[in-house]
Amino acid sequence: MISITGLSKRFADAAAPAVDALSLEIGASEICVLIGPSGCGKTTTMRMINRMIEPDAGAIVVGGRDVTRIDPIELRRSIGYVIQQIGLFPHMTIAENIATVPRLLGWDRARIAKRVDELLARVDMDPARDRDRYPRELSGGQKQRIGVARALAADPPVMLMDEPFGALDPITRASLQDEFLRILRELDKTIVFVTHDIDEAIRMGTRIAIMRAGRLVQYDTPQAILGRPADAFVEAFVGSDRALKRLSLLVVSDHATQSAAPAGAPRVPQTLNLRDALSTLLSADAEVAAVVDADGEIRGTLTLDAIRAAFALKAEERR
Repeated sequence: MISITGLSKRFADAAAPAVDALSLEIGASEICVLIGPSGCGKTTTMRMINRMIEPDAGAIVVGGRDVTRIDPIELRRSIGYVIQQIGLFPHMTIAENIATVPRLLGWDRARIAKRVDELLARVDMDPARDRDRYPRELSGGQKQRIGVARALAADPPVMLMDEPFGALDPITRASLQDEFLRILRELDKTIVFVTHDIDEAIRMGTRIAIMRAGRLVQYDTPQAILGRPADAFVEAFVGSDRALKRLSLLVVSDHATQSAAPAGAPRVPQTLNLRDALSTLLSADAEVAAVVDADGEIRGTLTLDAIRAAFALKAEERR
């Protein structure tokens, strides 16, 4: 879907390139996370994809089209873009904000109204209640939902997301990460996602590109990066708690058994990751948790031994 070859950018008076001969292949429906230290070139790379920054050298091909041969305005209307600051127009209603690109594309009013309501419902907001509200009336999390809805309005195949959850409190951030991960996968989009947070990268990405000083250091799945860091820099960057991070990639339902849970056992959702399930067990000083479905029905049990076994299996796979 996105092919980046030999991409370079040097800003005026800079001692070194911001992006230096970067090559990257992002497949359709993948969520590629760009991450690295401040100044590594991750945001510059992303902004060159929709030509908000013009590259000095190299090629960017999106959906088979060379972006340098597309009118920049047309290009940006075909790529969804979500930023940390959200950038909602304060004088426009929520419906008018979401309708920005469809209106520019010449959609008729009925089609726009239908799309606005569809997207409000998809991001878990009430069309009847929210379409005529203004951004000042929304919480930070609600504004971010509207920012994503606006980026999805014209149904673009590619979305760019630049630290979209960075300004939110930890609880809201974790909730929206899970919610938008579900939405984006349901909609089958190709995503380029910039973050400085390795936990967010592991949670959101199907592949992670770790950058340093404008260059690509490692590009692989979260599992591979946690299990086989390419060098000492990557090992230090992902942190000393790689073992716990690996548990966050495993789901409770895959390690539960059908045995009965003891009375008073803590409950964990079957969709929870093993790291959070482990935290629940340790907090409750329990050896066994009851695994529940979305309706709260018990579907089995998860034990500390099962979590230990899962971790041991992951350790064996790394060898």
